[in-house]
Amino acid sequence: MRVLGIDPGTATLGWGVVEHDGRSGTAVAYGAIRTPARMAMAERLKTIYHELTAVIDAHRPDGAAVEELFFGHNVRTALSVGQARGVCLLAVAESGVRLAELKPAQVKLAVSGYGGAGKVQVERMVVRLLQLKEPPRPDDVADALAIALTGFEYWRRQAVVGGLL
Repeated sequence: MRVLGIDPGTATLGWGVVEHDGRSGTAVAYGAIRTPARMAMAERLKTIYHELTAVIDAHRPDGAAVEELFFGHNVRTALSVGQARGVCLLAVAESGVRLAELKPAQVKLAVSGYGGAGKVQVERMVVRLLQLKEPPRPDDVADALAIALTGFEYWRRQAVVGGLL
């Protein structure tokens, strides 16, 4: 199964495509979509939409997993990330790819075994699980790969519960 993981953001959006054979995952491709802060928000969102659509078209995932918004103390950041997340959901919906929306703690638990794991711990586990030579940069990309791995586990569990496996 091929899963696209998306870590939404307006300045930097991380994405990662993982192919999973049921035993282990392989990173197929990964990267970041960056938009400059001086760019108007509408243009930033348009750029994210078009570049993410190109990623979906190029890698043809079976599913896409998008991280849910974690609301911290900065309302302005939460609003802009929410806008980027909405654009991601639209791109996935229009592609016809099935979608999983995952909580940050769910991703941390699936990848590291601890729902309160820090960024460094998640990054190290992504490198280990995908047998990467070095951590992907920026860290939003490592997060996206962790989201892709968790997306696979999400659908695997759905299949078991639904009697499909």
